[in-house]
Amino acid sequence: MIPGVTYGSQLALGALGITTIYTVLRFSNFAHGELMSFGAMFTILITWFFTDIGIKLSIIPTAILALPLAIIITIIYCLLIDKFVFKFYRQQKSKSVITLIVSIGVMFFTSGLIRFIIGPADQNFSDGERFILKAKTFKNFTGLNEGLAIKTTQGITIVLTLFLVILLFWFLNKTKTGKSMRAFSDNEELALLSGINPERVVFITWIIAGTLACVAGTLYGLDKSYKPFTYLQLVLPIFAAAIVGGVGNPIGAIIGGFVVSFSELLVTFAYKKIFLYMLPNKIVPDGLLQILSTDYKIAVSFIILVLVLLIKPTGIYKGKII
Repeated sequence: MIPGVTYGSQLALGALGITTIYTVLRFSNFAHGELMSFGAMFTILITWFFTDIGIKLSIIPTAILALPLAIIITIIYCLLIDKFVFKFYRQQKSKSVITLIVSIGVMFFTSGLIRFIIGPADQNFSDGERFILKAKTFKNFTGLNEGLAIKTTQGITIVLTLFLVILLFWFLNKTKTGKSMRAFSDNEELALLSGINPERVVFITWIIAGTLACVAGTLYGLDKSYKPFTYLQLVLPIFAAAIVGGVGNPIGAIIGGFVVSFSELLVTFAYKKIFLYMLPNKIVPDGLLQILSTDYKIAVSFIILVLVLLIKPTGIYKGKII
């Protein structure tokens, strides 16, 4: 349950970023996974700098202190790629499929830039394991044989995701800028006639997308590990989450993130220990008793995506606009 909720929170933030871009700017941003990697990369670099100069907290990972600066850098990068790449196609009123292809080019450029700066190797930026609840403490408290451990990074992921989701919904529904974004996404021509500044809407949209990407990428790296190639593979489960929930619906993006997360975990989970409790030792089969190996986790997202597109292309929430 704990890894499922944690991973689902990370996918939900990623899917929210994709949904925001799709809804307001009307194209599927395939570069979003690399934007997550870009934000995580700068969180790592700033964390290393803080560690070198002696800035460190014992309660939470130092990466959380570096996160606000990394968010600012990621937002600046998003605004730059919009100014020098996406803006031209927006002014030309290009079809969404053309902008989608352009986003793939941005994805490869960002991927190369990341590898040039930090390299392709696995990077560790969690300065020591911290636990909200340790397995030994849980055993002593409950008297059970099996332990339960909750890492600090898992708790931070869930709390930070909840905070950002509430903040985003408040912004979209209660502020004047948020309402103008919703009006622009619903009917662009009518919004322009109402005096809404389209460039301001685009500006705010990229700020939101950059923030969500940086936070999601950093939380994923802290919870698991940071390796640039991993984030390229994250594009599929993130898009699967957005489509399962219903593209264009932020609530659907959140629900879709948890659907994909728990589907992957249930299919790749090792059930041997469960059968050890349920069956006599003599008839418990050898092996981990997984439906699929964790190497095929990405295939689960693909299967979910195909099934949703075949059975209900609109997703759980029917293509509703924010």
